[in-house]
Amino acid sequence: MSDSSANRPQERPSSDAEHPLLVDEKSYEQDNFSQPRVKAVAPLRMVETAFLASTASLIWFINFYFPLGPLLRIFFPIPIALVYLRWGNRAAWMSALVSGLLLSVLMGPPRSLLFVMPYGLMGVLLGAVWHRRSPWIISIGLGTLLGTLGFFFRIWLLSVLSGQDLWIYLITQVTEFAAWGFDRLGLLTQPNVFVIQAIALAMILVSNVIYLFVVHLAAWILLDRLGNSIPRPPNWVQVLMDYDV
Repeated sequence: MSDSSANRPQERPSSDAEHPLLVDEKSYEQDNFSQPRVKAVAPLRMVETAFLASTASLIWFINFYFPLGPLLRIFFPIPIALVYLRWGNRAAWMSALVSGLLLSVLMGPPRSLLFVMPYGLMGVLLGAVWHRRSPWIISIGLGTLLGTLGFFFRIWLLSVLSGQDLWIYLITQVTEFAAWGFDRLGLLTQPNVFVIQAIALAMILVSNVIYLFVVHLAAWILLDRLGNSIPRPPNWVQVLMDYDV
């Protein structure tokens, strides 16, 4: 019994060291599949930023050549604001820049500037304020100031391109409106230049407040369903819209 057990070859445990190909395959799988080198976040950020930037440009492009009233105008800043809510500050600025460059190619630099100022910058501003969960009164107030600056920028740029002072034309229209109002009120005095300019500025501010309020309503309803909600509106707005408080 001792001789036979001594002559019998001893079984050795199999190890991966005897199989170099198997070791190489395991290391290859571990290097290439367990920890992927390229994450999916960066491509997704780039694709969504480009898509939403092209969406904002397309909305402006369609509204310029096929105006549908104030319907499409409501959505001018929303895609860029959505980029800010999803991917942050840098992606929002890149989206506004890409939108301007795309419109510059399609429509020319002057018309692309009319989109970037104020709607491109307004999208970044609204995204930043909504991201910080600020109340509506702050976001509407800041958006109104930017929209007013954008209106004067538009008047200046169109005046330079056309060679005419469009502000004088606007003041003339406001003067006729004020004279009609004073006549209806039974006032014998005529409004002076300071009153006319104050009325014009008040009309611009009121129109921007109404526009920003409607933009907030559209963003509140739309982005809430996309999973990127903005701050809640005041209670009276939720009651008015028959929305759960």
